[in-house]
Amino acid sequence: MFIDTHAHLTDILFDNDIEKVLKHSYELGVDFVITSGFNLSSSLKAVEFANKYKNVFASVGIYPEYAEEADALGLAKLEEMAKDGKVVAIGEIGMQFTEGAPKKEIQKKAFLMQLELAYKLKKPVIIHCREAIGDMIEILNQNKNLLEFGGTMHCFSGSKESAFQLIKLGLNISVGGVSTFKNAQNLKETLKVIPLDKILLETDCPYLTPHPFRGKRNSPEFIPTIAENLAKLKGISVEEVAVQTSLNAQKLFCLGGRNA
Repeated sequence: MFIDTHAHLTDILFDNDIEKVLKHSYELGVDFVITSGFNLSSSLKAVEFANKYKNVFASVGIYPEYAEEADALGLAKLEEMAKDGKVVAIGEIGMQFTEGAPKKEIQKKAFLMQLELAYKLKKPVIIHCREAIGDMIEILNQNKNLLEFGGTMHCFSGSKESAFQLIKLGLNISVGGVSTFKNAQNLKETLKVIPLDKILLETDCPYLTPHPFRGKRNSPEFIPTIAENLAKLKGISVEEVAVQTSLNAQKLFCLGGRNA
């Protein structure tokens, strides 16, 4: 059993064959997929999509690039979506201090308001962070109470130090295709020392396809490839990775088993 804790199944790249992808993923042992929103419109699509498929759940949130959507009206819409029974988390949310991104203060405000919403709704958070880890950890440390229901650092690619700071805050570390890249040696060394009971698997599909399939569309079908790489890094069996990471995801997102 595997769980893909972060995907974008409503992306246009899946328009022609999504049912085939889901069927094949399930045959490969991927029991559940969480499809993630990144703004108001994509979050609504994620909720609608999850309600069409038994083994798909949704997360709803406003990603840094769309931080200006996180006003009173936007958050009210997000809260209403989050009350749907198939929504298991608030995300993806976070901060990204790359060139051309919204102003830092706008991003920080949007992030904090969504942390507050997750706490209010008793849901975990799925966090995106790019070139903002120092500010991210500072905000999380200042608002530890808002992390009562847990969360995960999506597509983690940071250092050992930042990983353990996040774990200390009660967060999980989500591992995706980047962990298989030949130039991701620092991340690989970090994953060797992170406790397995703090790790989740994800694809972030259709992006970040794992090696040796780079250049192809990513999908939940590649979760076993990511798991195999993690097992090799940690010197354990793929079965152990599958069991523990699935238990981690089930606990965090309140998911059932294969026959749920």
